[in-house]
Amino acid sequence: MTPIQAPFPATRLRRLRRTAALRDLVQEHRLSVKDLIWPVFVTDVAGADVEVASMPGVARRTVEGAARAAEEAAGLGIPAICLFPYTDPALKTEGCEEAWNPENLSNRAVRAIKAAVPEIAVMTDVALDPYNSNGHDGLVRDGVILNDETVEALVRMALAQAEAGADILGPSDMMDGRIGAMRGALEGAGHKDVTILSYAAKYASAFYGPFRDAVGASGALKGDKKTYQMNPGNADEALRLVARDLAEGADMVMVKPGLPYLDICRAVKDAFGVPTFAYQVSGEYAMLKGAVLNGWMKEEVILESLMAFRRAGCDGVLTYFAPDVARILGR
Repeated sequence: MTPIQAPFPATRLRRLRRTAALRDLVQEHRLSVKDLIWPVFVTDVAGADVEVASMPGVARRTVEGAARAAEEAAGLGIPAICLFPYTDPALKTEGCEEAWNPENLSNRAVRAIKAAVPEIAVMTDVALDPYNSNGHDGLVRDGVILNDETVEALVRMALAQAEAGADILGPSDMMDGRIGAMRGALEGAGHKDVTILSYAAKYASAFYGPFRDAVGASGALKGDKKTYQMNPGNADEALRLVARDLAEGADMVMVKPGLPYLDICRAVKDAFGVPTFAYQVSGEYAMLKGAVLNGWMKEEVILESLMAFRRAGCDGVLTYFAPDVARILGR
């Protein structure tokens, strides 16, 4: 679309910036607390419920603490939280059996939150890395991350989470075919209303480092995740992955990381017009939070970073800043 405007001085673009009222009237995009999903780390390892060193202001919480976080989120108007478990290393195995244990940490936290705050939406992570002694999102044999065997394990994991009461499943593993397998299993088990927010375009990024500290995966990881997570140099592939996941039954899709991949967010929204989310990941959080704490940037940079997602077409953002942003917007 080519804008039509009279030449200067008939057109003075600064006229609409003159006062706060005029700026509000013509603002094209807005940020709301309703756009936010709050990622929360949960643990039952003694002494692990402390602040994550590489993520200032973010702490692991007990199951009871996660329920209190959900109450806090509801009070702030945040519509959803997403759980990530810090699993006892003694429970991590090559077979990842703890992943589909009905009484595992994540499932207990889901039930506790739904009992305390039934109206809040609870999202879970569907990937094997919190339970894998190899630190990978999939089962490993002779150094190779297995696809089809992993999908079978992920289906069992997804069913256990749905049984626990999860509202949104977030498959973050990047195995081929997992969305279709999960959707079919959910339908067959009577969980037809459980939503899938697929990590459809998840890149093999260096921005995940602090997250791996938070869930205890950094020391366990053997090798890297480049055979299943995306090459940062690829954009067209992201659209193929999103198309595939939608065709297999995903309700919503996600791009991860966030700010370095706004071009992908925009392309996905333009191409498919579906609910599109981004994850403002741990590395993004750590950089911005560190700069604010050191006085290098003002707190407004947090809102500015999130507005970028809205301009790029995102309907919502997973961000560790969610409670801070809710309070700022409330002011």
